Amino acid sequence: MLIGTKRLDEEKVAVLIADIRRKKELTELSEEFVREHVLEFLEQEHKAASMLLQQFNPRSAVYKKLIKDVRARLRRVYGLFRLEEELKKRRQLVDKLVTTGSKPESKDRKELLDQILATHSSTRERISFYDQLYTKIFSITGKPTSIIDLGCGINPFSFPYLKLKKAAYYAYDISNEEIESLNEYFHLLHTENKLFTGTAHVLNILQWLKLRKLPLADVCFLFKMTDVLDRGKGHKASEAVITGVPARYVVVSFPTLTMSGKRMNAPRRKWIELMCKRLGYLFTILTFSNEIFYVIEKKT
Repeated sequence: MLIGTKRLDEEKVAVLIADIRRKKELTELSEEFVREHVLEFLEQEHKAASMLLQQFNPRSAVYKKLIKDVRARLRRVYGLFRLEEELKKRRQLVDKLVTTGSKPESKDRKELLDQILATHSSTRERISFYDQLYTKIFSITGKPTSIIDLGCGINPFSFPYLKLKKAAYYAYDISNEEIESLNEYFHLLHTENKLFTGTAHVLNILQWLKLRKLPLADVCFLFKMTDVLDRGKGHKASEAVITGVPARYVVVSFPTLTMSGKRMNAPRRKWIELMCKRLGYLFTILTFSNEIFYVIEKKT
């Protein structure tokens, strides 16, 4: 790892990443993702970087503080602090889903999928309006045959709400655990319906140049991801993702409630409306109880 003009030995980098990921709520993050944030932290914290390069000692106060600070950043910026019991419950539910043999259209299957969606705050909030959401989105985009879901989390478990018989679903996230569960679910769906194909992969969408290499798709979902992308530094990263992802339509969503649960006075995001106007993109706004969606058509 190159820090400024000096290099930190790769064996030491591996130790550093392993120590950061030792916390249970961070073990699901890919090593590549953690590595990037270690580098970013060291490039910003010159004193810590200098001391680490001079003397790499996992028992030192400097090393322990670095571990603590990087973990805190990962939890804060990416909302990755998840209760162990919730992750355990989701794993059990996914295992039950892929082994019970419940019929695709059965009540048991729907209840099981809703229980899985309820293990994450964002998808739990959408359960009451998922059906309406996809109906309204597709009334604008037309029924897609291919979908990209960036920073997907467990959103793809809502697939039955899309009511699509034929579809290719490409899901991307930084969580190894979620990617594994999604691939198991996609395999189940393909077994039941050969017209469905789905793949899930680890991808850090901050590396937006990689987005151009993704499969072409009709629609891209980018739900509650712009704050993660921009990190309070303007909106260049979000714009790069929206313009770079190979999909004609991009559906971007934002919360309409504050962290304390109060309704925002101005839930619309003027920056994205101005961006669309500047780029010649069309957009339609869909508003629900706790989330606002911009359905953007990328005119070329």
